[in-house]
Amino acid sequence: MSGGATGPLLYAVCAAVLGMLQFGFNTGVINAPRTFIENFINENYDVNSGTIFSVIVSIFAVGGMIGCPLASWVADTRGRKFALIINAAFGVVGALLMALSKTSTSLAMLIIGRFFIGINCGFATTASPTYVSEMAPVRLRGAFGTVNQLAVAFGMVAGQILGIDVILGSDEGWPWLLGMAIIPSAVQFIMLPFAPETPRYLLLSQRDEEQARRVLSKIRGTDEIDDEIKDMNDEDHAMKQEQKFTIGDLLRIESLRTPLIIGIVMHLSQQLGGINAVLYFSTTIFIKTGLSEGDARLASIGVGSMLFIMALVSIPLMDRLGRRTLQLGGLGGMAVFSVLMTIAFFTYENNRTMSIFAVIFTLMYVAFFGVGPSSIPWMILSELFGQGARSAAVSVGALVNWLANFIVGLTFIPMSDLLGNYVFVPFTVLLILFYVFTYFKLPETKNRTIEEVTALFKK
Repeated sequence: MSGGATGPLLYAVCAAVLGMLQFGFNTGVINAPRTFIENFINENYDVNSGTIFSVIVSIFAVGGMIGCPLASWVADTRGRKFALIINAAFGVVGALLMALSKTSTSLAMLIIGRFFIGINCGFATTASPTYVSEMAPVRLRGAFGTVNQLAVAFGMVAGQILGIDVILGSDEGWPWLLGMAIIPSAVQFIMLPFAPETPRYLLLSQRDEEQARRVLSKIRGTDEIDDEIKDMNDEDHAMKQEQKFTIGDLLRIESLRTPLIIGIVMHLSQQLGGINAVLYFSTTIFIKTGLSEGDARLASIGVGSMLFIMALVSIPLMDRLGRRTLQLGGLGGMAVFSVLMTIAFFTYENNRTMSIFAVIFTLMYVAFFGVGPSSIPWMILSELFGQGARSAAVSVGALVNWLANFIVGLTFIPMSDLLGNYVFVPFTVLLILFYVFTYFKLPETKNRTIEEVTALFKK
């Protein structure tokens, strides 16, 4: 429809969010084949397979830490579309290396492939939302923004379904399971040349107003675009007038340091609350509660499915209940069900019914994560900072998020071996601390302008 969700716009958005689908797929897909990958390691290398598997899981986050700033640099210097195309190439290379690792009897190929896929996914978490937000009309920007989260959840479910026994969850199938990551990147690589560069980049960075108008008319389905062009120019002018702040400025100036600390803690609460322990290792967790390996993989599909459902549920709640309420509700619910999960881990041996409750408690833990902590940390820094400091703050938040992701991926297996049934107790303690911090420090940003929010920290 004119000025709304036109065919060319939907095509461009679909091409872009394949990168976020890739992120979800590669977060969830590593879960099911752990046993087969460890068998491959044991058969060919004289090393501790559990430790090496932790490296394979966590090297993904190291790639993500590199991909985030790399995406920002490429997108600003060469354009949003070019950045997405380059990123698709990283995905193809990473998927091929993982798919061929067993045939080549090469653990290095598996680790390097997972590293390249990490770069691809870190790149996507920056480049895809930027492209989508600059393509979408203002009145649909929020709705289109949620498409990224839905793509992540859909990719996670797809990876978990493909990992069940009868599909690719086998000793022969696991390299192809990981190699399936080539599909979204290859499709994206084919689609993107036919998608346009964003009008905002063409107008404000390339200074090519004629091309910007041509693209904008096409994706809006109307020639009445003068107001939108004017709004872009006005915003650009306002940005040039506003003082620019570096990361050093954020640390030095108190009115900027306080919201930065709040944003960092929000990102830490997303990762150190234990969610990636579930996303990366839910099959292992369910096996330890007494489920068979096949049933545990089926139960893991529910984890991704729950995230997908909650992504849909949280869309209308975000502006109705507010960020602070949803973040507190999410952290509180995660803490409660983290305790119940621990109880279930202790009692399943004497009561097999508790195996089922362990799965239910885990799914509820994931559901409360999906209510707020899954998405709010990514948006909150944009709402706590003015234009001049926003880019630096968002970069710090993304780096902290990937670093915490790496820590959880690397340490969960050793923690599980050390703590046994108590493995979620540290996460529970951290969730309680994050809840208390959020209660006392996080302001509500719903229905407040950036000027009103930033004024709170200047008092």
